[in-house]
Amino acid sequence: MTCLEAAEFLKAHDNYLILTHKRPDGDTIGCAAALCGALRAIGKTAHVLSALDATELLASYLEGYTAPEGFVPHTVVSVDVASLGLLPPNAERYQDGIDLAIDHHPSQAFFAKETCLEADKAACGEIVYQICTDLGAMDAAVAAPLYLAVSTDCGCFAYANTTANTHRVAAELIDQGIPYQLINKRHFRTKSRSRMLLDSLLGQALEYYHGGTVAVAPVTLALMAQAGATQEDMEDIAAFAGQVEGVQHSVTIREQENGECRISLRTNAKLLNASAVCARLDGGGHAAAAGCTVKGAMAEARAAILAAIDAQLNEDAHG
Repeated sequence: MTCLEAAEFLKAHDNYLILTHKRPDGDTIGCAAALCGALRAIGKTAHVLSALDATELLASYLEGYTAPEGFVPHTVVSVDVASLGLLPPNAERYQDGIDLAIDHHPSQAFFAKETCLEADKAACGEIVYQICTDLGAMDAAVAAPLYLAVSTDCGCFAYANTTANTHRVAAELIDQGIPYQLINKRHFRTKSRSRMLLDSLLGQALEYYHGGTVAVAPVTLALMAQAGATQEDMEDIAAFAGQVEGVQHSVTIREQENGECRISLRTNAKLLNASAVCARLDGGGHAAAAGCTVKGAMAEARAAILAAIDAQLNEDAHG
């Protein structure tokens, strides 16, 4: 389905519930808030399903949009969700009835009745921007969360996934009169004291492999406790290790209280496909940014992701 076809679909239906993915980031939250606002602007009833584990900062973008208790949707739309396994627990009841999926992940599983997929876009926000424009519902209230979506998924336009279209969309959003400088400062130039301390401790804990081209950042529960850091302090932590000179591929392993480890992999996609690596551990994502979850302690997660990287590098070398 094209963006224009998706817009026509949205015009033809009503009573919307919009789903985000678990461990929501700025892209899924921004898309959900913007789409909900755009649908309301054209006279539709629309709500966003509560994002259970969103940080306080991201959750603020959903204020006034969250579905009330007992709301029964007629049309369910997911944004930035690549597979059913990425739905949060409160969204699982809708997994067999998703009418439209809007996404930019190459690993999209086509679980919805209709799918609007543009895998060449840096952010799902670029797609939702076009859909909202085609709906005739673009204003500052819609544009601000879309700027959040676009800017956070491309690292404030620093990541390799950034394209000319990404910049064009950002420019169009800025032209709506949004407080883009404030958004950039809140998400890219402001850290809590606990996060600053965590960065310092993590810098000392970094591990290097493959001649220093692979860096592993082990974010243990003990390290977080030492820094006094919480989940609220974790925004964009996956970008930390990749800032070291000479590092081509960075791994961030976050130890969880349930005995699992969440892994975020950022790579130079020309040298290593992050999605292919994480797929070996039942994860996925993009060529330069992907993730997976490994059951076990930090040592097991580290061994698993390093083995997956080695296997992918070996396959690429002999493929």
